[in-house]
Amino acid sequence: MTYPRIATLTALVGATLAACTASDQTPADTALNEVTFHANDYSFQGPDTISAGMTRFTLVNDGPGYHHIQLVRLDSAKTLADLETALKTPGMPPGWAVFMPGPNSPDPKGSSILTAEVAAGNYAVICVVDIPEMTPYFARGMVKGLTVTAGTGAMAAAPTADIVLTMFDYNFTLSTPLTAGRHVIEVVNTGPQPHEVFIMRLAPGKTLDDFGKWMATMEGTPPGTALGGTTFALPGVKSWIEVDFSPGDYALLCFVPDAKDGKPHLEHGMVQPFKIE
Repeated sequence: MTYPRIATLTALVGATLAACTASDQTPADTALNEVTFHANDYSFQGPDTISAGMTRFTLVNDGPGYHHIQLVRLDSAKTLADLETALKTPGMPPGWAVFMPGPNSPDPKGSSILTAEVAAGNYAVICVVDIPEMTPYFARGMVKGLTVTAGTGAMAAAPTADIVLTMFDYNFTLSTPLTAGRHVIEVVNTGPQPHEVFIMRLAPGKTLDDFGKWMATMEGTPPGTALGGTTFALPGVKSWIEVDFSPGDYALLCFVPDAKDGKPHLEHGMVQPFKIE
């Protein structure tokens, strides 16, 4: 879940689009990597080193609020310390910080799963959630280094998806309607701007307006359940998410700030309610 206070992230598109896909880099491992990170206030616990290739990330949210994973590849021999310094500086993030999708936030004590192709290199695992304090969590120390080592064989195949979710300016489309049960969803951003998908199941009798009001304070019982999704994804990037759906009212939302006016994309109509019977 990326929030409008992090408006400068959209400026990195032009600088990093050419480097945004891991598929441009080889080699990768033959087996699907399984990686688990735990998130809390305000830190990540997880491996320091993984192998390159198709990687299934499981995010376990141990915290009392929302947490997600935003991957940042550190090119040009830059380090985690360089990124932490850069993130303290207002304005456009540097071109060597290549933002890649990770699992979006589940509910506290919940988990979410995302699979993506990860190239060899040095990375940072960060959280850019900023509610309700309006200070992004990476500024509170929610940053972890991750080294991705090169593999030696052919890369594992991508997961087999039963639905394709396409993100674009400013909408979502689904190849087929979502139904109750577990789905593997291929998520692709056809751009031209970065996008995310945050999946929310509304509590009975609650509306998206109720959710928006609750996010301002995060006080009391939340009006819905967060089911994850994918964080900030540049144009052309694909990932795969696994989600269990039960009957109810849902919405797909994008909180990424717009490149032109800085408003979150949901204010441009990038909200798609749907019902599962």
